[in-house]
Amino acid sequence: MIRVARILKLWLVSAVIVTCLAGLVYVVGQQLLRQTANDPQIQMAEDAGRALAGGQSLQAIVPANKIEIDKSLAPFLIAFDGSGQPVASSVTLDGQTPQVPAGVFAYTRQHGQDRLTWQPRPGVRIAAVVVYYVGSQPGFVLAGRSLREVEQRENNVLALAAAGGLATLLAALVAIAALESLLPGDRGHGPA
Repeated sequence: MIRVARILKLWLVSAVIVTCLAGLVYVVGQQLLRQTANDPQIQMAEDAGRALAGGQSLQAIVPANKIEIDKSLAPFLIAFDGSGQPVASSVTLDGQTPQVPAGVFAYTRQHGQDRLTWQPRPGVRIAAVVVYYVGSQPGFVLAGRSLREVEQRENNVLALAAAGGLATLLAALVAIAALESLLPGDRGHGPA
């Protein structure tokens, strides 16, 4: 009975460590996936902002082809005037340009750029980058794309981290029990 108690105590310590490590693996994987989901949009928003600040027309920057944000994985651009009103868009949601929360523009005006997860409606999540540009007509450019595939990969990372953690917990229990059986132990004899 004493051996079983020792095995359980050692296993509980290893369970805490393994659970923390599995959680860390998930968080690192999830954050890497989510942060890299912004990469194309950073380039698109910065290039479009520079071009608009340099005097290029909206028609030359924002594609005329419109995608449905809830159906397509394609990246898109939305240009806004200095007050945050859309002036050109290559995306629609239910036939209209989706609305961005006003606080995004205030933050972006102050910091120059904002990177956010935008949910224009339930079930539609977008990795978005917004850039403020200054020129003859200052404004904002938002570049975005769907997070659907990234979030599926995040779920896969979670499943793998959980399965790896459980397998490691089982292996730790077997290893601790095997080691405990090899060590001399208390067989219930008291002091002589």
